[in-house]
Amino acid sequence: MNTALSTQGLTKRYGGRVVVDSLDLEVPAGAVAGFIGPNGAGKTTTMAMLLGLVAPTAGTGTVLGSSLADPASYLGRVGALIETPAFWPGLTGSENLRVLATLGGHDPGQIPDVLELVGLNGRAGDRFGQYSLGMKQRLGIAAALLGDPELLVLDEPTNGLDPAGINEMRRFILELADGERTVLVSSHILSELEHVSDWLVVINDGALLYQGPAEGFLRRVPTVVALAPEHAGDLDRLAALVRADGLEPRRDDVGLTVPVDERDARAVAAALNKAAVEHGIVLAELHTRRPSLESQYLAAIGGER
Repeated sequence: MNTALSTQGLTKRYGGRVVVDSLDLEVPAGAVAGFIGPNGAGKTTTMAMLLGLVAPTAGTGTVLGSSLADPASYLGRVGALIETPAFWPGLTGSENLRVLATLGGHDPGQIPDVLELVGLNGRAGDRFGQYSLGMKQRLGIAAALLGDPELLVLDEPTNGLDPAGINEMRRFILELADGERTVLVSSHILSELEHVSDWLVVINDGALLYQGPAEGFLRRVPTVVALAPEHAGDLDRLAALVRADGLEPRRDDVGLTVPVDERDARAVAAALNKAAVEHGIVLAELHTRRPSLESQYLAAIGGER
């Protein structure tokens, strides 16, 4: 596996407080890597160390094949948006990008292309101070794309966006990753990353909980078929029918949940519905509940928030 970035024992302490705790990371080249964890988990500090903005207390690593100890050797091939994008409010979108391109040694001729890519070509002549929050975020990503980076690091890119803006940003991230570019994107709102990440790095309190293919993490909590009878007095009979099918039901507040293989969920639901009808039990609820990224994360940390 070709790796875009890797670390060994990456650690950051502030006094006696450990913010990042001996992280061994590995992100494959070309992946959309979701970097997830609650606020305060150490995501931003980790990204800042990868970008040379914060010096590690301990640990080593590589970014795009170059040593983490020498950020200048790789930062020219990395684009980043860390926290809130900062621009000159009195300059237009295109003027801001021209200044940044000049400072970064990038070709200003690519500015129209990156503005079109982020959907701002029609507003390039407007002053940054007049931009909406979503437009400011998109201009921040346009700035990160100057130089056509091999690695794009986005820290909470949907912060403050409304639902429509969040959905647009998800689609945009998938477009950015099309090809060979690697995208490392963080969020504490896990549902934002569920449909875009093919690789996951999961941390809590600065420590690594999981890294690997997204589907591997999503299989940690089983799919369940949830069912409940119309009459509470039928619950014991319904549980007996489930057991007769060779399955082991679990009781919850309103009915039963039956852990199943995701591939068998539809067939199991149909069989249980048929059995209930044949035994005169009316079902008020019958559906398949597939685990979300959030439910998997809560399971991994023992239900803590």
